[in-house]
Amino acid sequence: MAIPRRALIIVDVQNEYVDGPLEIQYPPHAESLPRIGEAIDAATAAGIPIVMFQHTSGEGAPVFDPTTPGFDVHPDIVQRQTPEWKTITKQYGTVFAGTDLLEWLRDHNVDTVTFVGYMTNNCILASLAESETHGLAAEVLSDATGAINIANAAGVVSAKTVHTTLMALFNSNFAAVALTDEWKVAVLQSESLAKDNLVSSAMLGATSA
Repeated sequence: MAIPRRALIIVDVQNEYVDGPLEIQYPPHAESLPRIGEAIDAATAAGIPIVMFQHTSGEGAPVFDPTTPGFDVHPDIVQRQTPEWKTITKQYGTVFAGTDLLEWLRDHNVDTVTFVGYMTNNCILASLAESETHGLAAEVLSDATGAINIANAAGVVSAKTVHTTLMALFNSNFAAVALTDEWKVAVLQSESLAKDNLVSSAMLGATSA
């Protein structure tokens, strides 16, 4: 098996997600933030390039206003940042739309993108779905991401259900899902993470339903 050429993609670890209506609920940000830090430390030690994203909704927006503290990257991440990191501000859910990420990844010979950050149910979902269209293998660290409770006209879903459901969905097709500790081992051993597929997931689902 070929050695994966990874980049760690830190998605929107901003203050908006630790307080207010978008506060991450599952896993709680008090648990996921340290895991994100561990992933950063492991990537730095292994020489894996790092890209950090911030989301903006524009000045005057109720959230992600770049003139407010909620837009700022969380201090736990900032303290680890080095000049070698690539930083990008985005305005869409996916990290690829309207950015130069894809060009940068190709310039750095990256074939595998590892996602950490927020939210599982929005920007992580959108970015993973698009990764395969660019020929990129994707990984997502389940304990270094997080979701919120959702309620609207279509239904009410807890953050735990949102997160765990999406992780099973991701692993069935879009990405290899792992805990941060498992990913750190794979990095040290220069190995890819195992990923399931839609057919086997469907067959197992049929027998366990």
